[in-house]
Amino acid sequence: MEWIYGRNVVRLALAAGARRRAYGLAATPAAFKALRSSLPPKLPVETVDTHALDELTGSRDHQGAALQVDAFAYATADDVLGVEIVVVLDEVSDPRNVGATARSALAAGAGALVVPKHRSACVTPAAVKASAGTIEHLPVAQVTNVVAFLKEAKNAGSWVYGAAGAARSSYVDLDLTGRLALVFGAEGRGLRPLVARTCDALAAIPMEGPVESLNVSVAAALFLFEARRQRRAADAPGRDAPGGRPRDGM
Repeated sequence: MEWIYGRNVVRLALAAGARRRAYGLAATPAAFKALRSSLPPKLPVETVDTHALDELTGSRDHQGAALQVDAFAYATADDVLGVEIVVVLDEVSDPRNVGATARSALAAGAGALVVPKHRSACVTPAAVKASAGTIEHLPVAQVTNVVAFLKEAKNAGSWVYGAAGAARSSYVDLDLTGRLALVFGAEGRGLRPLVARTCDALAAIPMEGPVESLNVSVAAALFLFEARRQRRAADAPGRDAPGGRPRDGM
């Protein structure tokens, strides 16, 4: 078990559809008062001071509340291959970026997030806080090999598009109306070469200098909300419905 923290984190972790069981709340009197209407009737509650929460969570960013929950349960690769939009992070090392990307993904309607098992941040309490608790409602899969997962996604009918600052095409030029796997690399280094070569296409986000890159969660949000815009336009009366990638052998 572990402690996740933040008032909105607690609310969403206790909301319908959350992925983990809660065992108890530690909160300051003010935080307990603010959260009381969100708490299930039988949840054990301990009133503590701010210093105790600092010690309990290892952070001062707890906003007076921490919730004890099961360890995060990851989805499998097979669980997420069938979703319409999956976001793949290629060795993003900061858990706060993982959390912020999860928040963007859920807000834009993506169905899952994928991260590598090795050389990558995972879902820590800091990631949960950065997601404002939304990651508790998003399937997150850990995969051993990102390239192998992307190939499986193609076989399952997804188009695979990667964000790359050096790409000649803009992300708004991509057709984002079908089943998608959108791939983002670590800020600065970007996608690893083999991951980039596995993508069906690479696209950049046009920017004014001297800015050369954006935080991965911001880049993901731009791609995802462009996909949302295109899909809504494609669903308008008189437009053909979006299609997925033909499977191998079809």
